[in-house]
Amino acid sequence: MRLANFISVIPDSLFGATELQGPKYYNYSDLKKSTRDFREENKLGEGGFGDVYKGTIKDGSIIAVKKLAIDSTTAKDHFESEVRIISNIHHRNLIRLLGCCSKGPELLLVLEYMANGSLEKYLYGEKRGTLNWKQRFDIIFGTARGLAYLHEQYNETIIHRDIKPSNILLDKDFQPKIADFGLARFIPEDQTHISTRFAGTLGYTTPEYTIHRQLSKKVDTYSFGIVVLEIVSGRRCTYIPDEAAGEQYLLEHVINLLNLWEHAWNLYETHMQLKLVDETLDPTKYKEEDIKKVIEIALMCTQSSVSVRPMMSEVVKLLSDRSLVQNPPSRRNVNLSNKINSTSMSNAGATITELSGR
Repeated sequence: MRLANFISVIPDSLFGATELQGPKYYNYSDLKKSTRDFREENKLGEGGFGDVYKGTIKDGSIIAVKKLAIDSTTAKDHFESEVRIISNIHHRNLIRLLGCCSKGPELLLVLEYMANGSLEKYLYGEKRGTLNWKQRFDIIFGTARGLAYLHEQYNETIIHRDIKPSNILLDKDFQPKIADFGLARFIPEDQTHISTRFAGTLGYTTPEYTIHRQLSKKVDTYSFGIVVLEIVSGRRCTYIPDEAAGEQYLLEHVINLLNLWEHAWNLYETHMQLKLVDETLDPTKYKEEDIKKVIEIALMCTQSSVSVRPMMSEVVKLLSDRSLVQNPPSRRNVNLSNKINSTSMSNAGATITELSGR
């Protein structure tokens, strides 16, 4: 499959010759200088597509520079045309691509800087317990809007496939922006270190995609639901193992700790869902009915049957509406052991990118 087909290429005719603007091109030496030679203390994060560094350019603006972890002639050939498309995707809840650099030893993306980093550290990292309920709800709502745009409002459907707290970044006002929604476009077919056609992170991916590779927009809906359960509870959905742990040890612990999903369903079915709520939240600062509704929406998104999961535009409407959910979710059995065994345990907690289209 051609690199450009990771997300369907949008023909210029859809926009008109003058409407699809190209990205800004940065000088490699300027970006290197802005990040102080990509020093470790300037590193903002790292992921499957490469490390991200904080930079300050000549006009004083702060940027984020992503060094793409690819080394391929094919990728470089398509780099500029792919960036040209992605740089035209603008939404308040999606990270904006400011430009790129392809004239140097590495391919670099220049992204808007997010002052508060990833949601991950606020849920179970060094900032745990500092988000109030209003901030958490705003993050849930903004993430839903960003996904609805990618799925239904852009010119082509874009399925993220790896929605998780580390890919939800927060600006200075704690408004969320989804990151890495287009970066898999740059992974070439001849990259040899990728060993599976699965794309995603264990615990956030749906059974039908993990096991049967059935990809649809509802894959992101499911992942969103899991993330919402994490936001409400302040708990990880899966155990992040020590790389040195044995496979059987990992399997046993993942089965035991996968169950934020199952725990949430059990509480919901016994009308005790408020026990899921993060103990660091001040109970005087939220309405119980609001949290119950958000949990119910999250469970709707994680239903086993693809057809009954809502579209993300429907999720946005449900979150916007003060009325109760009209069609309560229902659980069907999912064999979690099969789900786990279908993915290499050596990659538990890590992102793996497939080589077929989004």
